[in-house]
Amino acid sequence: MIWVAAARLRTLPLSVAGIVVGNALAIQNEGFCPYVFGGTLLTAIVFQILSNFANDYGDGIKGTDNHERIGPKRVLQQNLLSPKILLRGIIITAVVGFLLAAATVAMAFEADETKSVFTFLGLAVVAIVAAYKYTAGKGAYGYHALGDVFVFAFFGLLAVGGSFYLQTKQLDPNIWWFAFAIGGLSTAVLNLNNMRDMQNDTKAGKKTVAAFLGLKNAKTYHSILVLGSITTLTIGLLLTTNEWIGYIPLLMVFPLLLQLKSTLKLNVHSGFDALLKPLALSIFGTSMLLLLTQIIGI
Repeated sequence: MIWVAAARLRTLPLSVAGIVVGNALAIQNEGFCPYVFGGTLLTAIVFQILSNFANDYGDGIKGTDNHERIGPKRVLQQNLLSPKILLRGIIITAVVGFLLAAATVAMAFEADETKSVFTFLGLAVVAIVAAYKYTAGKGAYGYHALGDVFVFAFFGLLAVGGSFYLQTKQLDPNIWWFAFAIGGLSTAVLNLNNMRDMQNDTKAGKKTVAAFLGLKNAKTYHSILVLGSITTLTIGLLLTTNEWIGYIPLLMVFPLLLQLKSTLKLNVHSGFDALLKPLALSIFGTSMLLLLTQIIGI
């Protein structure tokens, strides 16, 4: 149960949203492989768990996770695991994640497609390093207001674009509208988290975008992320959809706007925690509706 707590299962739906979207956009391709879809899902989940372990480790070692932290208690913070044991878990999870990525790449490409094989294996290594360096080690980028950039890139651009390419061996320009939408909404989840923690993060020397902007401007930034994502999602659907049923994912705009309204009203940092799960589930719901409409359209 301790390792389950460290894995933070509530973050997993968000971690696969981009993968689901990328595969949904590729599902009508003649060469679509469900095993590659499953492999990318499992790889994304393991990499997210790796990131959660590393985040627990990094913030715990640096003392950022202390008694003043508002969110759920972390395992290292509660001394449920020693740093040595947690680091061992990080290493094992990284190895498992890389092996899953390698197996998925092997299913996706032929033996002579060496350039694509090594590119995606390289991306897997980059993802592992990025998961660890978010808060762990010297120069952790999450402590220098770069977490938002990496979340947008990995949860949006790489997840959607990479999974689409694994299935189709090409990149359609229209997929980037969906990548921007998922990346922007995923960054909004991180921004909610950082608005919740900004007071404690500032005391601990952790510089996030939210802490840098201040609460009022962080809310404006949040509005830009959510409204911009809704806009890019709508554009993507307009460019790729011919039937009315294809616009069903836009139903998720309503909960997204309601959550944005709630976010803008809040002035107590602890209140942002309750909005994290609904936003993450809304993003996952959007991806699943897109997958469903694409399946129906086959």
